[in-house]
This record gives sequence, C-alpha cells and structure tokens, in this order.
Amino acid sequence: MDLGGLIADSDTRIVVCCGSGGVGKTTTSAALALAAAEAGRRVVVLTIDPARRLAQSLGLKELDNEPRPVDVPGAPGELHAMMLDMKRTFDDVVVAHSTPERAEQILANPFYQALSSSFAGTQEYMAMEKLGQLRATERWDLIIVDTPPSRSALDFLDAPNRMSRFLDGTMIRLLTAPARAGGRAGMRLVGAGFMVFSRIISKILGGQLLRDISAFVAALDTMFGGFRERATQTYELLRRPGTWFVVVATPEPDALREASYFVDRLSTEGMPLAGLVLNRTHPPATTALSATRAEAAAEAVAESGGKDAKLAAGALRVHAERMALATREQRLEDRFTSAHPQVPVRTVPAAAGDVHDLAGLRVMGAELTGPDGDAATGTPRTRVLPARRG
Repeated sequence: MDLGGLIADSDTRIVVCCGSGGVGKTTTSAALALAAAEAGRRVVVLTIDPARRLAQSLGLKELDNEPRPVDVPGAPGELHAMMLDMKRTFDDVVVAHSTPERAEQILANPFYQALSSSFAGTQEYMAMEKLGQLRATERWDLIIVDTPPSRSALDFLDAPNRMSRFLDGTMIRLLTAPARAGGRAGMRLVGAGFMVFSRIISKILGGQLLRDISAFVAALDTMFGGFRERATQTYELLRRPGTWFVVVATPEPDALREASYFVDRLSTEGMPLAGLVLNRTHPPATTALSATRAEAAAEAVAESGGKDAKLAAGALRVHAERMALATREQRLEDRFTSAHPQVPVRTVPAAAGDVHDLAGLRVMGAELTGPDGDAATGTPRTRVLPARRG
C-alpha cells in the first residue's frame, strides 16, 4: 500500500483512519499528517477520540474545536490539529443557520442543552458536520480524520439516515404539528389529537420536559432541512474520488476481527478503502536461522560452558522467540488476506517505546510511507492501491 504516494497526491483530500481501540490509530493519523506536511501539503488532523495522545505527540498542551498550528521546522507544508467538541460544533451550527433571536431560544432550551451534550448519535452527526465545514473552507488541501476507538468509529456514516428517521418520526411530527399548521386555525385542526398526545406524554415525561421539547422542536424547525442536506452532502463526499479510508489493526486476533468488520462495512457502504495498516509487528532481524534451530543452538552453546556461553545462548533464545512471534503474526495476516484478498496490507514494526513527540511520529511516518518490507522474508514488497469506486 503506497501511503506515501496517497498523501502526496493532490487529488487526495480526505483520509479517514478507523479501527478498534489500542491499535495506534491516533498515532497513525498524526504520523500521516506530519508526513503530508513534510511533503508540502496543507493538512489538518481532526480527532474524534477524546484522549489527549494526539496533542501530546504533536507538542501541544491541548486541542479544542478550532485547528491549532503545529510547528514543524523545515516543512514546506502546514500542519494543524484539532479535537471535536460536539456541543460547541452544534452551537456553531445553530448560530450560523438561524436568526440571532431563534439561536438564543434554542441555545437556552434545556432539552437542547442535554441533546447537544450527551444524546446518542450527536457526536457522530457533529463529526460529519465538522468534516463538512473543514472541507468547505478550502483552507486545507488534506484532512485526516482519527475516528473513535470502537465499532462506533463508523457510526457517523449512519448520521444522514439517523437524522432523517429522527426528523420523520411520529413524535417529531406531532410536536411540530401546531407550529406547522399555523395560528389558532391550525391549533383547532390538530388540537384534539395533540391534546390527547400531550396529556399521555406529560404523564410519562413530565409537563416541563414536554414543553421544553416542544419549544426546542418549534425553534429548530426551520433548520431541519439544512441539517439533513449537509449530512447527506458530507456522506456523499466520503464516497467520491479524493477520499480514502485506512483501517488500522495490530497482529492480534481481536484487532483483526474488528478490522474485518470495518472492511466489510466500508464495502457495504461503497466507501473507497486504501487498505489495512498492520501496526506493531515484530519482524526478526534475520530469517536465516529458524526458531527451532535457534533453540537447539542455544542449548548447545549453554552446554559448552564457554566464556560468553550464557550471553550467546540468551541471544539465540530471544531470536527464537522473535521468530515464533513473527510466524504467529504472519499466520494472522495471511488469514486476514485470505478473507479479504482485495485489501492491500501495510506492515509497521513496533517502536522501541511510546511515540510521544514529533521525532517519534517522523520515524513512524517513514515506516508508513517508505518501501514496505515483508516480516517473514525481510524483502520489500509492493502492493497497488485498489481502483477507486464510482
């Protein structure tokens, strides 16, 4: 998988990194963003993961809802980073797409305050909204998205449909009926049914909550169409040429099962998949000596009792363990590629320690974008990008 060519290509505008938790997805996103800036791109990396690792690795004290510049000495491009704040993004949408009076009503509404902070699906919709905003500004020629560390990482693909189901739901239609009908005549038209509905819901939710919801829906009614339209536009943007999805995993059964889920889901949605980054692999220093032969040699050296026998035997056993580990990892990779033969795989060796600064990100970026090596043979291998969909 030629990630170096992908991020340097001016036609590539969005890269979405997804995968399960603990596989190095945030670090991969940051390393790709740094490599892109050093390749001359104007790039912003957006994390939806609330963890602070991205800020730390980029040398920033904190990240917020606005892109912050990252100092990359000598880079011909630019690098910015940000972390999604779903409530602030929702507030910005309300202010931008309504009158000042209507925006004040919505922002002060208790139901809106709860919805914008913790309602299921709000984060995913706001991720779509923020991505659409970043793309619309044309300020950056590459956007890299670091998704949440779980299967919900791809839930933002459901945002347009979820928004449509919400807006077209029976309760929303009942709550907006008086406002849509207009005036006293409208209230007479829908009054009987709405009053019965109101009394039932009031007993369940409480009168004040129902009034808050009704006021919120009435105030937000003029924005509904824009919400749905923008979410749909961003969804379609993710399917067009210029966008690539990168699935990140480690050579472990659970992580690769999750990677298979992501690959299947992206295929179902018709999203362009660049391939799989298999992170934290353990290629041996040499494949000339098998694990079995190394173990036998270690026993023979230890029995010889020479001056450096203990040290030599220990080194041979370490090599044997590394060979056995590399073999297990290769078997897992082969199992994945057998199930998904069309998906290119990029292997990245495990770092000696945590990647926590630009120097570490630069090393990882070189592993991601340089010539790929085969963990089993140590020889370079070349894989081609899949054809674009659509």
